Amino acid sequence: MVSLARTIRNIQRVGLREWWRQMQYIGDAKSGRFVGRDQFGNRYFENMNAEEEIPGRHRWVDFAQHDFNATQVPPEWHSWLQHIRKDAPPEDPVFAKVTPPWQAPYIENLTGTRGAYKSYNTVAPKINAWEPKVKARA
Repeated sequence: MVSLARTIRNIQRVGLREWWRQMQYIGDAKSGRFVGRDQFGNRYFENMNAEEEIPGRHRWVDFAQHDFNATQVPPEWHSWLQHIRKDAPPEDPVFAKVTPPWQAPYIENLTGTRGAYKSYNTVAPKINAWEPKVKARA
């Protein structure tokens, strides 16, 4: 539902530089209320005006990294983006009380990157590859 009037209105609201960044990363010009930021530097926005945004697309994330993936969104923000929680984590009083002190900090999934876990095998192989032995000819 991208129209010229909507695009121009959003350029005026967010500025030309932010509009260009949005077009490069999310492919749509959006403007809304800044809700919060997570530990990775991702910014979360919300626009509840039904005339400007399609229902279901009124919450979005602006990733901090250029090479982004879905595992860079922590679980508490994921639940807000997917409408599991009504309030964002900084505004939700229940979330502030329920978070246990022993909970480990969230890290993104590093599979397929240089930081991926690689196991180290210390057991001798059960099947050995055949190694040909060549005798010298006389």
